[in-house]
Amino acid sequence: MIGYLEGKLLKIEEDRILLLANQIGYEVLLPSIIRQSVESKEVGEEISLYIYYHQTERQPKPTLIGFNLEVEREFFRYFISVEDIGPMKAVKALTTPIREIASAIESRNVKYLKQLKGIGNRTAQKILASLEGKVAKFALIREDKRDVETAHLPEDFNEKVQEVLVKQLGHKVREAKEMIAAALRRNSNITTSEELFEEVYRGEVT
Repeated sequence: MIGYLEGKLLKIEEDRILLLANQIGYEVLLPSIIRQSVESKEVGEEISLYIYYHQTERQPKPTLIGFNLEVEREFFRYFISVEDIGPMKAVKALTTPIREIASAIESRNVKYLKQLKGIGNRTAQKILASLEGKVAKFALIREDKRDVETAHLPEDFNEKVQEVLVKQLGHKVREAKEMIAAALRRNSNITTSEELFEEVYRGEVT
């Protein structure tokens, strides 16, 4: 299976791109929110994507679905585990930032979920039933924004949280440190990395 592609952007279409890697042109489907980040690229530029590889007996022709971050692909796998949401429906539904969708799930915001393409009330309820309590970390996926200044941080119990924010959720080290610092300022009684992560999450969704 193909899990990652890095190469030259050959073509951008409405819902997919053509990527040249190792002398082979790969057609990669992109969820709308991912495609928006590719629109600023020029044909001929280098691009890298994490790939969800989809192939079944009913659909023997392989389909490649691309994501900027590995954690976005991980959320996609959770999303398609919901009854009645297959990969193709999920590609069309992801029209807003994944961090916002995850936040809506954790806060039981049915109205927000129903704004996603192809998601009605019944499917939104299924999403909540299947994923509530499982996708909180995805609400912390980094936004595309400039770096923030780093605040002074206590050394205790922040290493694990910083590692998750940087390696899994795509934040830069300075962003992660600022998020941790803000959490510690809000709650100085935190004593474990689990409590710290929860406080970081609360700060992002409020």
